[in-house]
Amino acid sequence: MTLVVRDDASGRQVAVEVLDGGGIVALPTDTVYGIACRLDAEGGVERLFAAKKRPPDKAIMVLVDDLEQVSDVVELTPAAQALRGLWPGGLTLVLPLRPGAPLPPALTAGTETLGVRVPDHPAPRFLARAVGPIPTTSANVSGGPDTRLAADVIAALGDRVDLVLDGGPSPGGVPSTVVDCQSSRPRILREGAIPAARIAAALDTAGVAHDVPA
Repeated sequence: MTLVVRDDASGRQVAVEVLDGGGIVALPTDTVYGIACRLDAEGGVERLFAAKKRPPDKAIMVLVDDLEQVSDVVELTPAAQALRGLWPGGLTLVLPLRPGAPLPPALTAGTETLGVRVPDHPAPRFLARAVGPIPTTSANVSGGPDTRLAADVIAALGDRVDLVLDGGPSPGGVPSTVVDCQSSRPRILREGAIPAARIAAALDTAGVAHDVPA
């Protein structure tokens, strides 16, 4: 049976213990609920894929407390430096991996990139500070509706999740905007919580050429 705890100081500490034990935690974010594991949990990323029936050729992102948490595994491109000012928030940056980056192959789905986001919500940032970057994907069956309540997570994923942090309704309800920052001209892969106009404006201000419609 899935354990459900309040998203408070004690609940987050329980979540850390579950993550440290190799478990899967569902958690609120500033967009929608997600499910997460430790980056170094054996088979953890594969369990995330299995829990939501996600095709293995679709990479997932990591949530971090700040960009420096992944500075040893990704290249901080000029576009990333320009857009990091939009964090914390609903923005995922797809960044090129450094050679030999020690990441689970399932996380990147065989690509040479990693999606990174600093969420505007204390729960995932607390967990990232405690255990490091946390691989995270939306807490729903792949292709199904996003979840905004703990009860929705249970209904969608059941006991495939070990613990749910119940933080009430997820305030955003819209997935993050995803920006490909690996090339010399960044582009939007999915528009979501952050409008394209804000992305374009930040890149223009930094003098970074791009293919983002204003």
